Amino acid sequence: MQTTLKGAVEVRGVGLHSGSGVRMRLAPAPVNHGVIFIRTDMGGAEVPALWNRVVDTRLSTVLEDAVTRARVGTVEHLMAALAGVGVDNARVYLDGPEVPVMDGSSAPFVEAIETVGLARQGAARRYIQVRKPVRVSGGAGQAAMLAPAEAAHFACSIDFAHPAIGRQDAALTLTPAAFRAEVASARTFGFACEVEAMRAAGLARGGSLENAVVFGNSGPLNPEGLRAPDECARHKLLDAVGDMALAGTPMLAAYTAERPSHGLNNALLAALFADRSAWTLVEEGVADIAQAALLVCARGNRRPAQIARA
Repeated sequence: MQTTLKGAVEVRGVGLHSGSGVRMRLAPAPVNHGVIFIRTDMGGAEVPALWNRVVDTRLSTVLEDAVTRARVGTVEHLMAALAGVGVDNARVYLDGPEVPVMDGSSAPFVEAIETVGLARQGAARRYIQVRKPVRVSGGAGQAAMLAPAEAAHFACSIDFAHPAIGRQDAALTLTPAAFRAEVASARTFGFACEVEAMRAAGLARGGSLENAVVFGNSGPLNPEGLRAPDECARHKLLDAVGDMALAGTPMLAAYTAERPSHGLNNALLAALFADRSAWTLVEEGVADIAQAALLVCARGNRRPAQIARA
């Protein structure tokens, strides 16, 4: 069954890239609504959480409404939390241009959602079922694929020329329990040697050791260290869950990626929806309802953002 929140819940924090304070309120939404962001500082301008609204993938996923030009940045950690615990429909009110980064993971959002709980809505959940493999590739050995599966599986490999990271592999079968236990608390990460360049480019202005793992020459500068030896790979899984949630409907598919990024993930969704034979839309316990595909594909024709590493 589709679900939404039982009530509204509010969190406050700073934007990872803007550095500005932001207040965010998660609220219930009706059946088949999906996730929509509402910019309260822009007269209630709405930005649907959909792959074809992505306009920037430099170190985060940024959405923009084609009409109002309202933007919402760094949506991936919240989208991962919503998808991870099984929220289908929600309205997300923001008084600024970016979702608060909190501690750099999805855990604070999961905790906020669980304070109000979920409500079953009496309507069947829809799924995008991948019917054949879809692949994309990028620079520096990047590659990603969606393949047919009976559940949502995620697997990725990363490879960084840093002694504290190196090559790491992580995998997840997406259920609320597995997401909470294995992925939700994995934090975003970066490198101290890149901070000045990122801030000069208008990025990471709100980044700190309070909301990111920052690696120096030999290891993390955070006093508490890592939450898991493979925290970096787990965070890339978290990002993938959030980026794939921009399909607009949960997917039955196996996601695999080598050196994934937000841009690569967005390109993968674009490739999937560009091939109408690669997927179908189904409901829980109901036969193929592919004729309802307009719910997913006809919400806009924005081109995917250019591939960029994240």
